[in-house]
Amino acid sequence: MDKSNHLSSDNNKGSRNLGRLILQLRRLERHPHTFGKAGSLTPSEIHTIEAIGYEGGVLMSELAARLAVTKGAVTQLIVRLEAKDLVTRSPHPHDSRATIISLTDIGKEAFKAHEEVHIQFYDQLRSQLNEQEIEIFEKCIETLNDILRK
Repeated sequence: MDKSNHLSSDNNKGSRNLGRLILQLRRLERHPHTFGKAGSLTPSEIHTIEAIGYEGGVLMSELAARLAVTKGAVTQLIVRLEAKDLVTRSPHPHDSRATIISLTDIGKEAFKAHEEVHIQFYDQLRSQLNEQEIEIFEKCIETLNDILRK
């Protein structure tokens, strides 16, 4: 195989693998998972919990910005999470128009369980890749994120 065909083949392999990765991520995003006492949560629900953060106290508008969605979409998510007793809303102490979102104890448990999933994933990755490969992986993910933000 000449060099140009080999490079083309490598590019197609990378493109195919990226396509497979995107399909896998889409599949994962469609299925709820169980997070401790919080029970079954959709990916959008657990990512909202993650965006609120363990310490909580985030403004509704800031939460919308963190998730890159509209305030209306965040409101719908918060209503669902409130119904599951995972978050609470409270008025801002100095701005009557603002609402502060915090995690309940069950919401904090879900946050920790989700964090543990990430830790287990990275442990699995570290068992299959050396430190240099991990650094390359992290750089690739960072670059991919930058490209997709544009």
